[in-house]
Amino acid sequence: MQVFHTDSKIIITCNKRLSPYLQQEVEALGFTPDRVFQTGIELTGTVNDCIPLNLNLRCASQVLYLIKSFTAADPKELYDGLVEIEWEKLIDFTGYFSITSNVNNEHILTPLFANVKVKDAIVDRIRSVKGVRPNSGAESNKTVIHLYWQDDKAEIFLDTSGETLAKHSYRKIPGKAPMLEALAASTIIATNWDKVSTFINPMCGSGTLAIEAALLATDKHPGLFRMNYAFMHIMGYDEQVFFVERRKLKDKAKKEIKFKIIATDISQDAIDISQKNANTAGVEHLIEFAVCDFEDTEVPAEPGIVMFNPEYGERLGVHTKLEITYKRIGDFLKKKCLGYRGYVFTGNPDLAKKIGLRASRKIEFYNGKLDCRLFEYELYEGTKRDPRE
Repeated sequence: MQVFHTDSKIIITCNKRLSPYLQQEVEALGFTPDRVFQTGIELTGTVNDCIPLNLNLRCASQVLYLIKSFTAADPKELYDGLVEIEWEKLIDFTGYFSITSNVNNEHILTPLFANVKVKDAIVDRIRSVKGVRPNSGAESNKTVIHLYWQDDKAEIFLDTSGETLAKHSYRKIPGKAPMLEALAASTIIATNWDKVSTFINPMCGSGTLAIEAALLATDKHPGLFRMNYAFMHIMGYDEQVFFVERRKLKDKAKKEIKFKIIATDISQDAIDISQKNANTAGVEHLIEFAVCDFEDTEVPAEPGIVMFNPEYGERLGVHTKLEITYKRIGDFLKKKCLGYRGYVFTGNPDLAKKIGLRASRKIEFYNGKLDCRLFEYELYEGTKRDPRE
């Protein structure tokens, strides 16, 4: 099976509501989506095409390459359809593989049972041809096979990513209630920030927003921080394709910027964590960190955007105190950030009302399962409170 050079359906998954930003990234790489849906993008390409997708995409979760589509009403038909695939040409009998799945079939009470049927089909096929079988388990750092089975429609994919792309591999210390890197990148892309003007992130926590802003500004992509993907463990892999793509990432990455990225937090521990994460990402020298109350954050005269990701009251903080905090955020934006565009990311609409400013946009996101909004505020002279408040 020459999957590295044969066109098939590719599904790039992402967290819910991130697909518009993922689409921008995919098209910027020169790919044309065949379909865009709420949790991903479909296009056509080879496993070699999956390599630059894995290395470049900030908003994605997995890059899946279709091996076979077939009808399977029950586990036996699933097994029969899978055992026909030439797995011995995809998975080395001395190697290791794992199974993931998305299953909705009346005969399956737990996805683990479906995973076992996939594993059995692969093992039986390879053993019948080679006389031995590869090892299998839950680790996703080698070959990964993904089953999508809805009713009687089954699709089996090579997961060319393995470990999720949504984590960008630089954040060794997460801090409290961290924002996933893919979500942070997507929210910044959603602001239409020009990547050459001031970026301010008060209440920065573990620094993810500021770090992602620095990575966007310098055109540094997640593939620079990772050296293992599932596509590397598929038979027929040519490491030169990977190294050529990785060299492209290195060559286009900038080392310096000509504007300020500022990250502040009242917690010294948070700033220490942020600096360590920024150092791992290679952008610590591009971010001005400071320990202070957010109201004391430096606001340069050259405008840009100021972005908050405060506590929501769901997992952290006390609601009454947060009402005061959100009101103070509104006052800070109105009094100190004129000429900027302000953004507040929150999963608590009641607290958002305490900001007291009229939002020009309310952009929908999810943080995990929590329904969230990114509120945008145009901070021109004479910004008024929402008369509905």
